[in-house]
Amino acid sequence: MSFSSEIKQELSWQLSPARHCRLAEISAILSFCSHVEEGAEGPESVRMHTENLAVARKYFTLLRKTFNINMSVSVRQNRKPRGNRSYEVISHADMAAVRHVLIQQPCCRRAYIRGAFLASGSVSDPEKGYHFEIVCAEKTKAEQLCEMLESFGVEAKITLRKHSYILYVKEGSQIADILNVMEAHVGLMKFENIRILKEMRNSVNRQVNCETANLNKTVSAAVKQIEDIQYIQNTIGFEQLPENLAEIARLRLEQPGMSLKELGQMLIPPVGKSGVNHRLRKLSFIAEELRDH
Repeated sequence: MSFSSEIKQELSWQLSPARHCRLAEISAILSFCSHVEEGAEGPESVRMHTENLAVARKYFTLLRKTFNINMSVSVRQNRKPRGNRSYEVISHADMAAVRHVLIQQPCCRRAYIRGAFLASGSVSDPEKGYHFEIVCAEKTKAEQLCEMLESFGVEAKITLRKHSYILYVKEGSQIADILNVMEAHVGLMKFENIRILKEMRNSVNRQVNCETANLNKTVSAAVKQIEDIQYIQNTIGFEQLPENLAEIARLRLEQPGMSLKELGQMLIPPVGKSGVNHRLRKLSFIAEELRDH
């Protein structure tokens, strides 16, 4: 089961005790994955279509607990090989009032966002990346959802994909906030655990890369210093150098792997890291002058 399906499975078992919140969630599901058909002789029917059993079950339960209406459920197997089943919940009642339910209280906005996600949303596996989206048939629906999420401190964006408007969020902390808003607490814990582990791995990798880069830089500098010292030794010899430069030149050749601090501690009297670096830079300058001549 995908991470997105796990979240929907968790949300499908939640049923708000407040009727106004149930109405808000039904309104969202109706708005995002249903259509009305006029009956030839009988009343209109509202058909909710989904390929997710958890969503169909949640919608059926919401209607059963909120209204005293007749419903029927049909299941179809898609023709493609290994195709998913599709579920259709058909209700014969006037649901117009539900479609236009007022969503003012925070609890109702949570319920509406939850219903919209169940009907037309998805969230990627956090191990692979961070992406949350809800597909909207109309721009006004996407903008309405954006406003609702913004009331909870979540900044979503909207893009056009083919003929649909996609509300999406790509930041891990913001997706965690959305899961909290929808009250998917089990999924939120799993998401946060994975996010923390990923951030720890990334932090360790950055530290290792930084240390590796510093090590490479140190090794490259030491190799250059030894090349310059050997060039001086082969051209004019150390006897032509001031005693302090000759001393550090001999020591660097004897201890090519030592750090500047360790080299300084071996000098008599000891010299600090900056002092050793200053002497080695002087040797490099002498070597460059000799090469130019």
